[in-house]
Amino acid sequence: MRSRGAFRHHPLHRLKVARSQRKRFPWMLFILPLVMWFGFRAVRIYSEKPQAILVLGGSTAALEREKFTAEFAREHPGLPIWISSGSPRDYTKQVFSEAGVDVRRLNLDYQAVDTVTNFTTLVDELKQQGVQSVYLVTSDYHMRRAQIIGEIVLGSRGIHLKPVSVPSEQPQEPLSKALRDGGRAVLWVTTGHTGASWSRLHGGW
Repeated sequence: MRSRGAFRHHPLHRLKVARSQRKRFPWMLFILPLVMWFGFRAVRIYSEKPQAILVLGGSTAALEREKFTAEFAREHPGLPIWISSGSPRDYTKQVFSEAGVDVRRLNLDYQAVDTVTNFTTLVDELKQQGVQSVYLVTSDYHMRRAQIIGEIVLGSRGIHLKPVSVPSEQPQEPLSKALRDGGRAVLWVTTGHTGASWSRLHGGW
């Protein structure tokens, strides 16, 4: 009886292996460039220095996010700070002023009615300002959803993001909420509509 080792050297076995490798080869030709592209993109995003700070407001955690950002902004002097639907204007300016941050760096916008519109209301203005990468500041429990939306909306304009999470004691948001708003972000990219009115009926933010 032939051993398994001997069978491996049999011509029929070698032919079978060769055919199997040929079948896999086209897939490798497709997958390898894809892997290389994603790797190159990840390295580029990691090495790219953000040109602005984007803070998501619109929730009860807005004040904590702004206080955190005020300290973060001191470590990144010169970067403009965009706050989407944050605390009242005078209060926000007071928070940054007391932290020693020049309030002229602030860009306060109050158009957003939920997390999706945090991005859609500002992305074109960021693009016009020549911003190609931003620090994205929001609460840790909210970051997964914000990242999914941001990658779609900001990415549609060639803007990358680097997440900066604000610590909290809140539990992580359900994945279903992130996927729902991810779908709304895709809807905006393809049609220009965000489904914001539907979101308000279901609690917003």
